Amino acid sequence: MFRRASVQVFRQYVRHQSNEMNSLILERSMNRVQLLGRVGQDPVMRQVEGRNPVTIFSMATNEMWRSGEGDTTSTGDVSQKTTWHRISVFRPGLRDVAYQYVKKGARVLVEGKLDYGEYVDKNNVRRQATTIIADNIVFLSDTLKEKV
Repeated sequence: MFRRASVQVFRQYVRHQSNEMNSLILERSMNRVQLLGRVGQDPVMRQVEGRNPVTIFSMATNEMWRSGEGDTTSTGDVSQKTTWHRISVFRPGLRDVAYQYVKKGARVLVEGKLDYGEYVDKNNVRRQATTIIADNIVFLSDTLKEKV
């Protein structure tokens, strides 16, 4: 199996090299994200004229570490950093389920891809935004069981 994969990679490389003059690049890439954390706000559904609606919510992930000499049994201070993520759900079935069942504080696993974009705010200032476009959401809290 490993040999088959390495042959495919080599073929991709050869195709890339042989087609360089034609500017046809047939190489593979990947844009995948998995986030495990808690929902920061109830989702909202937005729709711009002529476009499909989108469900949007925020999600927090935490990173913890112990400051010390690298010994796992040391009694150093525990530090924590929280990172906030903007989650957008465009897929029709998932979009509706997310809007209905995702609630603030719920623990969820979100799988999707990174998307970078720009927008102009109210003060005509150009801003950049990073968004996770969700392909799948796994509910890990009991909040769904309480609603059903």
